[in-house]
Amino acid sequence: MNNIQTYAVTGMTCRHCESAVRGEVSQIPGLEQIAVSASTGSLEITVGSPVDDAAVLAAVDEAGYQAARN
Repeated sequence: MNNIQTYAVTGMTCRHCESAVRGEVSQIPGLEQIAVSASTGSLEITVGSPVDDAAVLAAVDEAGYQAARN
């Protein structure tokens, strides 16, 4: 069964921003799907089992943005 975790991401303004976030988050093991939208300021990950929020928030921070779990 897949789980979806959603986050609000602040500071993204363009496709480059989306790509940067996607690139960092994609390094987290166990992710099945990643959807990033600068227009809605959102990050949605689909996982087989829950992923630690701290890992996701750290990855977004590494990309240069701030995130919070929805």
